[in-house]
Amino acid sequence: MLREHVSLKAMNTFGVEAQARWYAEVDSSSELSALLDDARVRDRPLLVLGGGSNLLLTRDFDGLVLRYTDAHIRVVAPGRESHLLEVGAGMHWHAFVDWSLANGYVGLENLALIPGTVGAAPIQNIGAYGVEVERFINAVEVFDRERRCTTIFKHDFCDFAYRWSRFKRADERDRYIVVNVRFRLPRRGELMLDYPGLRDELAAMNIEAPNARDVFAAVCAIRRRKLPDPAVIGNAGSFFKNPIVSIDVAHALLATHLAAPNFDAGEGNRKLSAAWLIDQCGLKGYRDGDAGVSVQHALVIVNHGAASGADLWRVAQHVRTAVSTRFGIELEPEPVVI
Repeated sequence: MLREHVSLKAMNTFGVEAQARWYAEVDSSSELSALLDDARVRDRPLLVLGGGSNLLLTRDFDGLVLRYTDAHIRVVAPGRESHLLEVGAGMHWHAFVDWSLANGYVGLENLALIPGTVGAAPIQNIGAYGVEVERFINAVEVFDRERRCTTIFKHDFCDFAYRWSRFKRADERDRYIVVNVRFRLPRRGELMLDYPGLRDELAAMNIEAPNARDVFAAVCAIRRRKLPDPAVIGNAGSFFKNPIVSIDVAHALLATHLAAPNFDAGEGNRKLSAAWLIDQCGLKGYRDGDAGVSVQHALVIVNHGAASGADLWRVAQHVRTAVSTRFGIELEPEPVVI
């Protein structure tokens, strides 16, 4: 049902007030097609909302805010070593990770507790603790707004990269709406334990030979300890991407800051820690009214209660300016800013 003038405060994890001119929920591509043909919203801007965890609303949205709610899980093609699964875009991501482990699959355990929905996972190419979701994506089914039909994009067509996919391109991000994601999940496989802190967490849990469920528990413990809970204090998790720089830029930084965390990013590039850069600027715990930087993690912008989206964006810009001024490195926001 199409509703008018709907508050989005409870639908974004920052908990900021903003209104949608129009709002609707659909659970099938046929419903979606009919909705987009409605004269009231046909020519208006569209915002597809998942869990609202990768979004900063700085104003009201004078268009249609859409939620795709289908959350089915279906085995498309069972195999001896792996299964091909189809998952509805409306499925909560963490619930799917938990389900996959409970049903004997491995691979997604490092991606536990990432907020949001399955539909958002390929768009952002979500990743954590040394794993990116594109490793397990077989295909993405989308509704094409121009052709008014669904189509399936195979993995390679999605152009996955660090926190990137073709669905974020300026000329395509408003064209496609993810409706299903197909995952190829193995029944057994090597655990990814090399990310800093993960083995230490497992050791603290007295686990010497971990299985996938143990890694899941360790990741959950680390995230709950390091990252503020959006149910307690508004936030969208990591607000900035870890910058990828040339090896020359990385060497220049290391010449004056030997302890600066840096990792191989391929093609002669290095990935730096955005949290470390922000922390070095003394901004961990920074506060401007009710908007600020988390005291738990420098990468997280937080709403202490009554901050507006514009207040939070002002803090984010302050952080970017500070890092750019001190290190000459530009930070790129992860969330969609409206």
